[in-house]
Amino acid sequence: MTPTAEAEMQPFLFAPWAWRDPTWLPGGDTGPDRGRDAAGTGERPDTGLIGYAVEATDGAIGKVDEDNAEVPADCLMVDTGPWIFGRKVVLPVGTVQRVDHEERKVFVDRTKDQIKDAPEYDPNDADRDGYRQRAGDYYSESYRLVPPML
Repeated sequence: MTPTAEAEMQPFLFAPWAWRDPTWLPGGDTGPDRGRDAAGTGERPDTGLIGYAVEATDGAIGKVDEDNAEVPADCLMVDTGPWIFGRKVVLPVGTVQRVDHEERKVFVDRTKDQIKDAPEYDPNDADRDGYRQRAGDYYSESYRLVPPML
């Protein structure tokens, strides 16, 4: 199948590494450098989400972990607590459906099982690009099979 034919079959083009709406970030950053540390201060716009609860389409999965800065700025590290035996998972920011700052919740449009079955993140793995590719492929395929609820 050609890339064009595949794109036509996919009603929702998933961009795993981009915020769907950057106004969800604390401060509503909408500038051209959103999601980046343009000033070189080491600060990330998503650090304001640390501690927020994370909700899948079928229930709570954990909260944005304090080690979020250990993953690229276009990902969220989620501590699942006892739900997946204390495992931390990394979600591409493209999975975020919306953010409720009043309730301190991040809503993602994948199910618990889809998140549980994602490639496991190993902070000691030196092949970060390989992990990023595997995670991007996994989530892109999940959107091809089950488009998000808009």
